[in-house]
Amino acid sequence: MADPLKARNRRVLGICLGVVLGMVGLSYASVPLYNLFCRVTGYGGTTQVATSAPTEISDRTIKVRFDASTNPDLPWRFKPKQLEMELRLGETGLAFYEATNHGAVRSWGTATFNVTPQKVGQYFSKIACFCFTEQHLEPGQSIDMPVTFFVDPRIADDPNAQDVHTITLSYTFFPLEEEERQRAERSLAASAEPEQAGAVRSQ
Repeated sequence: MADPLKARNRRVLGICLGVVLGMVGLSYASVPLYNLFCRVTGYGGTTQVATSAPTEISDRTIKVRFDASTNPDLPWRFKPKQLEMELRLGETGLAFYEATNHGAVRSWGTATFNVTPQKVGQYFSKIACFCFTEQHLEPGQSIDMPVTFFVDPRIADDPNAQDVHTITLSYTFFPLEEEERQRAERSLAASAEPEQAGAVRSQ
């Protein structure tokens, strides 16, 4: 006959292991779930991604201001090329930021972003943006980086957003972590190989 005490201990051990494994699983899932929650709800000023602008364009206008900052560990000067623009709700806007590498070597950066007031993040959508991918600059190189966006006309129907007449779009550039930088360098080298091969064949 099985010992009831041993059987109970095994059940308790199994429950404890299940709890530990569940907590580990939740810890790994928490970041992507949080990111998904922010993208869907606009929480924390997280902007949305769209494939195209809405067909409806409102007569109501809104101002969009542009802000930029750079982490001190990245030797870039990063700034908006326009301070603000005014556009109608649903109208597609095109803005540019400029980045210059003041370092002595090629460097890679990635941009974080948000809008303020944070409550309008769910209505601010980007169609295309330099922030969707990592960026690299050679020493002394300057580039213009575009962002295409619109403000969803549904913002006009939100009672909580009736006091919003200006939205600020902010970016901060950070250096890539070493592992990400190495991956980006390998990807850049791989993409350059077909171009080099084509140039050799054309000679």
